[in-house]
Formats: sequence, structure tokens, C-alpha cells
Amino acid sequence: MNITPAMLRTFPVLKALPEEVLLQLAQQSSARKYSRRGIVLNAGEQEDAVCFLFEGRLQGVDFTIDGREVGLYFVEPGDFCGELALFDGSPQPEYVIALTAVVVVAIPRKLLQEVIFATPRAMQLIAARVASRVRQLSKQRALLGLPNIAQRVCCQLWLLVADKVKEDQPSAIISNPPTHMEIAIMLNLSRETVTRVFQTLQQGQIVKRDGPARLVIKNLAMLRQLADGSQELR
Repeated sequence: MNITPAMLRTFPVLKALPEEVLLQLAQQSSARKYSRRGIVLNAGEQEDAVCFLFEGRLQGVDFTIDGREVGLYFVEPGDFCGELALFDGSPQPEYVIALTAVVVVAIPRKLLQEVIFATPRAMQLIAARVASRVRQLSKQRALLGLPNIAQRVCCQLWLLVADKVKEDQPSAIISNPPTHMEIAIMLNLSRETVTRVFQTLQQGQIVKRDGPARLVIKNLAMLRQLADGSQELR
């Protein structure tokens, strides 16, 4: 796959860059394909590129002392990962793995660093995304403390759609939703526990599976109430 300026312009952070800069990035970037569960970035290693997700879904994960996998965040198409090294040059703090077959555009870290430091708008967008991820991680940590397991699962679902829906929107669709196992990893639960909660949500007409690639949130208002604790799942 050839990387072109038009392709790079599909990533919101790079859209503001001049054409000649995009051409320079395109000439030195590469497309990388990974199968499901492939490791895109390795924890503890000095990665030489920032990866922009063109197709598929990624997840940042870490491991506890006893070896349990812990999910930290998801990366959706148009987003990127490995950006912290742009600011401190330190090794990658967590693993980033492919949840589906993915295509990423790898841009050399040092080149991207030169470009964004010289382009205030690009720097602003990258900094805003870093801040957003920090807030996301804070929310993720907070929901792990919820004693009500069903509320924890509903909170996780709500976090997947909250930034994409309008206030009065009755329903929503999550494309390529995480599996029950992937949600369990995010919430420190067993897959069986997550499956039981989903079965109850489906029986209550709150969510509906539409094949393996779509999860329909049929009742957004109820999901929000279950997530904030004003209603309990029965």
C-alpha cells in the first residue's frame, strides 16, 4: 500500500499540515498490517514510529504482577498510538495489540516530532488527544472501583458511545464492538460475568447484537441511567 498525502489527510491530527509537509511524511512512512492479537507496539521498547490507525481496532494493554492482562484504552480508526515518545523520548509504556486485522500507517517518530513542533495547530491537536486519553484512563480507573458489576459493564459501554451521541438521540450503533473477553479485560471481570450482563441487557431490549460487527444500543437513555447508577439492572 502506497502512502499518499491524501491518505494522511484522513487523520484529523495531520489534516492541518501543508501539502509539502504531508508529501514529506508520506515518502518516509510505511503501511503495516497486523492480524488479530498481533503486537503493534511493545512495552518497554524504544519504538521508532508513531502509528496511525487506518483500519481496524487496537487496544492498549498492560499486565499485573501476577500476569493478568489489563485493558487500558481502545484506539479507533483515525486515532494514533505511541505518541508519548514524541515528548519525552522514553520507551513505550504499554503494549498495543490488534483486536481485529488492522492496517496502521507508521510515521518515523523523529520526523513527526520535527513537523509537529514546527506546526502549532498540529501540536495543539496532538496535545488535546494526549489530554483526552489521560482523562479516559482516569475514568477507566474510576469505574474499576464500582462495586456493582452490572453498572461497571454499562459504564464501559457508555464510554464507547458517550462522545459520539447527541443529548436526545434514542439509539446508537457501536461498529466492531469489543468482545466479551476484551470488555472483561478492561473491567477486571471474567468473560462469563460480562456475558451474563449482556444477556440481561438484551432481554431488557437495551442492546441488540446485529452480527459480529455491530452492537445496537436500542435505549441510550436507559444505558446512561444504568451507567450513572440512577437505575439498576434487574
